[in-house]
Amino acid sequence: MRLQFMIFPVVVLLAVIYIYYRIWHILPFSHLLKWLITIVLLLPVGLFFGYMSSRNDHASLWVNQLFSIVSTSWMIILLYLLMIFLVTDIARLCIPAIRPWFNNSLYGTLGITTFMIVTFIGGNLWYHHKVRVPLSIEIDKPMKPIRIVGISDLHLGYTIGKGELAKWVEMINAEQPDLILIAGDIIDSDVVPVEKQRMYEELGQLKARYGVFTCLGNHDYYANNEKSEALIQQAGITLLKDEAMLVNDELYIVGRDDRANDYNRKSLADLTKDLDHSKPILLLDHQPYHLNNAVTAGVDFQLSGHTHRGQIFPISLITDMVYEKSHGYLRKGNTHIYVTSGIGLWGGKFRIGTQSEYLVLEMAGQ
Repeated sequence: MRLQFMIFPVVVLLAVIYIYYRIWHILPFSHLLKWLITIVLLLPVGLFFGYMSSRNDHASLWVNQLFSIVSTSWMIILLYLLMIFLVTDIARLCIPAIRPWFNNSLYGTLGITTFMIVTFIGGNLWYHHKVRVPLSIEIDKPMKPIRIVGISDLHLGYTIGKGELAKWVEMINAEQPDLILIAGDIIDSDVVPVEKQRMYEELGQLKARYGVFTCLGNHDYYANNEKSEALIQQAGITLLKDEAMLVNDELYIVGRDDRANDYNRKSLADLTKDLDHSKPILLLDHQPYHLNNAVTAGVDFQLSGHTHRGQIFPISLITDMVYEKSHGYLRKGNTHIYVTSGIGLWGGKFRIGTQSEYLVLEMAGQ
């Protein structure tokens, strides 16, 4: 593990050097202007590493917000520049005739710049469009029809603030849900901006007949799980941490502790063994690993998040390989599973090849 932490920054550094080397050679400007542009483009990289290593929670809220948005957005932009330059360099090797297009070239510079602007403006607009995902399921147990809104990965903090959260709350309440389920990562990585903006007051505006329930996610632990739990409690949301609750004598909601606390959390079998399995059992488990455990435990519906489905292409291809189900609906035996790509996200506000969403589940029994 220590070796991985040593290798990762070296790989990042080499990638950054390569990207800026290619930027230098494609720009059709004087050396002075190239230096100025390169220095300006390097600033967000320094902001990112500074923000991640020594964020100042005593600084003004807007300062940390600016550092967070600029630095994390730029890392995604760098990834796309890396892919573009790798592709163009391969093309230059294979097709010598196009080499002038990518060396001191106005057309090459304009082409890449236009592609990046269109891609990232489109990605930002698509992120802000929240996709309503309707799903109807029937379980093999007696149950009154119920409407459930399921969300995950709010990542409230310096990047996603109170104003954006207010729009989500209004959108969810408009569904008039009987039950609201949140599958973890309410907090991003720091409780300070959530406290400063009193976002727990906005969360407290979520309304559902049977209540609002959540489990912890890994980012809730990164932000300090005790402080995260206190904020969740202030919002009036019921946190289930390795426990099950019978709701209105009709159904069980089971909330697992996150894998970030894997050594201490209970097994799903232990959490469900004493439940009345004639009643519906709903499970909140932030990270969608070992989905067969839900089937064995007699869970009727599981809501998970965590993956974001990679958030952007081509990271989505990696998450699709890592997880049995990185996004969407899956049925295994009598267990219905939905892995949401999240209503929020981490870092730069771009969705490229993925979506920000909320689930509207119509659930009924026989």
